[in-house]
Amino acid sequence: QVQLVESGGGLVQAGASLRLSCAASGRTFSTYLMGWFRQAPGKEREFVAAIRPSGGRVYYADSVKGRFIISRDNSKNTVYLQMNSLKPEDTAVYYCAADAAGWRPQSLHEYDYWGQGTQVTVSS
Repeated sequence: QVQLVESGGGLVQAGASLRLSCAASGRTFSTYLMGWFRQAPGKEREFVAAIRPSGGRVYYADSVKGRFIISRDNSKNTVYLQMNSLKPEDTAVYYCAADAAGWRPQSLHEYDYWGQGTQVTVSS
């Protein structure tokens, strides 16, 4: 069982930066692929970024590539999402998730555990 708690969301202006954190419980954090997803009002939840257990490989949605950076600190059981050059279209609830198998990092259906989400609002 893994419990995930996101933090770091807020209201910012376009062009600003935010760093989201996701703290995980449990001693097996380092074995999970970790992902970030987001869901805007009236839209489906979509993939944002993912990182392999060792941190050696990362994946990004095209919409955030070059602006967002995913990282993890296995000693702190925490995964981060550094979001730079934020745009109004980045406004959403951001969720972190843990995937034991790691077959398809971009597929939300593969993830076993989810956090409660943190709101990010970007004003123009």
